[in-house]
Amino acid sequence: MTPPGTKPVASNRRARHDYDILDTIEAGIVLQGSEVKSLRLAQVQLADAYARIRDGQVWMDGVHISPYAFASGVGAHDPDRSRKLLMHRNEIDRLADRMDRERLTLVPLSIYFRNGKAKVELGLAKGRTKGDKRQAIAERDSKREIERALGRSAKGLD
Repeated sequence: MTPPGTKPVASNRRARHDYDILDTIEAGIVLQGSEVKSLRLAQVQLADAYARIRDGQVWMDGVHISPYAFASGVGAHDPDRSRKLLMHRNEIDRLADRMDRERLTLVPLSIYFRNGKAKVELGLAKGRTKGDKRQAIAERDSKREIERALGRSAKGLD
């Protein structure tokens, strides 16, 4: 979930279905001017996005930020380019070590603005198998049924 006091732009709901999120990390994003304007208009897709560590830096790929309608020529940007993420060196090293040891992946969960700066929430995740997904859905449904039953009994309907 996005931290309090933020303006959400986009979220990757599919990631929570396909992965078990073990930990979340906030990172800044290096953007061009027209990308910021497109983000403010929520013209971004995170569906196939992922992040990886290359040469000691974190890069986010697969994010589509639509070109800003009023930017043309030099001001326009490539909608599918790799974007550098801003993190402290010790955070990157810790992430790289944990990803190597536990065979985890970095998945962008949401993009939001905090104090006027674009941020991305990354999830350190482990992939789910089809059986794991079914089990998670079954657990969620059973919790929902329990809450409904408790709600009905509290209202005196049962």
